[in-house]
Amino acid sequence: MPEKVNPYLATALLVVLFLATTLQAQNHEIKVDLKQEIAPMKPVWAWFGYDEPNYTYMSDGKKLLTELAELSRPTPVYVRTHSLLVTGDGEAALKWGSTNAYTEDAAGNPIYNWRIVDSIFDTYVSRGMKPLAQIGFMPQALSTSPAPYRHHWKPGDPGTDIITGWAYPPKDYDKWRNLVYEWVNHCVTRYGRNEVETWYWEVWNEPNGYYWKGTREEFFKLYDYAADGLKHALPTAKIGGINVAGTRGQEARDWTNDFIKHCIKGTNYATGKKGTPLDAILFHAKGQPKLLNGTVTMDMAPQLNDIQTGFNIAMSYPETKHLAVIVGESDPEGCAACGMATNPENAYRNGTMYSSYTAASFARKYLLADQTKANFLGAVSWSFEFENQPWFYGYRDLATNGVDKPVLNVFRMFGMMTGKRVEVQSNRMYPLEEILKSGVRGALSDIGALATKDKNSAAVMVWNYHDDDRPGPTETVNLSIENVPAKNATLKIYSIDKENSNSYEAWKKMGSPKKPTEQQIIILENSGKLKCIATTQVKISSGKTTVPIKLERQAVALIKLEW
Repeated sequence: MPEKVNPYLATALLVVLFLATTLQAQNHEIKVDLKQEIAPMKPVWAWFGYDEPNYTYMSDGKKLLTELAELSRPTPVYVRTHSLLVTGDGEAALKWGSTNAYTEDAAGNPIYNWRIVDSIFDTYVSRGMKPLAQIGFMPQALSTSPAPYRHHWKPGDPGTDIITGWAYPPKDYDKWRNLVYEWVNHCVTRYGRNEVETWYWEVWNEPNGYYWKGTREEFFKLYDYAADGLKHALPTAKIGGINVAGTRGQEARDWTNDFIKHCIKGTNYATGKKGTPLDAILFHAKGQPKLLNGTVTMDMAPQLNDIQTGFNIAMSYPETKHLAVIVGESDPEGCAACGMATNPENAYRNGTMYSSYTAASFARKYLLADQTKANFLGAVSWSFEFENQPWFYGYRDLATNGVDKPVLNVFRMFGMMTGKRVEVQSNRMYPLEEILKSGVRGALSDIGALATKDKNSAAVMVWNYHDDDRPGPTETVNLSIENVPAKNATLKIYSIDKENSNSYEAWKKMGSPKKPTEQQIIILENSGKLKCIATTQVKISSGKTTVPIKLERQAVALIKLEW
């Protein structure tokens, strides 16, 4: 006999299905009030980074840096990269880079060579960009464990395979200090004092993880000597730390608190005096996607909890609560060079999953800064480009073979948002507390917005995001903008979805060619640019205008109003 169905359970299931269907079918409301100002729209998004410094001055690297610089003018973009002091011939490779800045002669005397470092910084400065200059890693001649030194990591290898002689403390801290002094002094001579004063400097990367093979106290010593060399070369230079990994974890919190206490009142290893220079607080924040039953499921909760923890730590000390806070790496997960062939959970990176995640997560970063009152200066997206790699291999990058990916267009949208952030109300935007707890996992997607107002314009970014990379319905959103100080305005709508601003979908329609033709590359490059899908003149009635928008699942739109 067939199993009997509990009538109460069946009724409950029908009610749930009815409610979900009804909510999906409803038009969703977003209200923006241009009079309700929150805070300046700080360009916290205009920070980027990558492991491989030698990509900087290669053809696609220079092309992408030019695009990044242009998307935010006049706001300068800050760039952070690893391995600026690593010994080697400058050969570019995954998770590797070198500059040969420091070697020694047979007698142990330092030899400084700034040629490759200059090529990197010249590429930035000539475009109006600023280094977030990382003081590291250890030159082979200074390392306490110099061999093996050069690694040959490839996707699929253990991440710890990259850890070699560059990760060890110096055998001579005075030489380490002098190296930093000579480097900074050279930068002042080459670029000018006023320019270098606008940069930020930081020591090492994730010392609580694999990147540092010394003790915690040895790292503090490393920092002290580096800061002393920096300040002797340029007393007004800005330096910070500590760029821990897994900021929300207990060990990372201990490292960060001990570091701050050392800087405030500890004995300086380099000078013997109390305290160490500290001009900024830095830490890392990463999400954690998974492959569940063949579906990529994102999770921004760990990333946002890392940020909340870092903000709270910075605000917990009177001496640091006003310092600039920089999220030194802020990403959906932790390995940019791990493609989707070896890490299928990273299959989100080519299409609109990455772009919608970026829009939704940056909006929450602003909310966390508002909540904690942290002096949030920037969040480094550890995404750049990888030279001479397969097309759309699934690296965490902004462009592939010189063709922009959809995620880069979100940053183009951010570059069009200026002035003050203003209040937004959405009946489908997940509360910050819920995302901190469990991400965007409900039956409905997150339809939210971030809005700004400037003297003669307003901009509203709207997204339709869900953690699960599954098809979903196209949603109709009614956007109302209130207290517009004009009677007429020009309305423009930009979109990132399957048909617009999406080189990946264009590539797939071509049959996913491994070696696109010149004509195909031109089509892909055009498809990768941010597309304006509508331009119209609108009349403002009683200070208000309403704009209906259709958003695919994982789509992002920017509505720009100019008067």
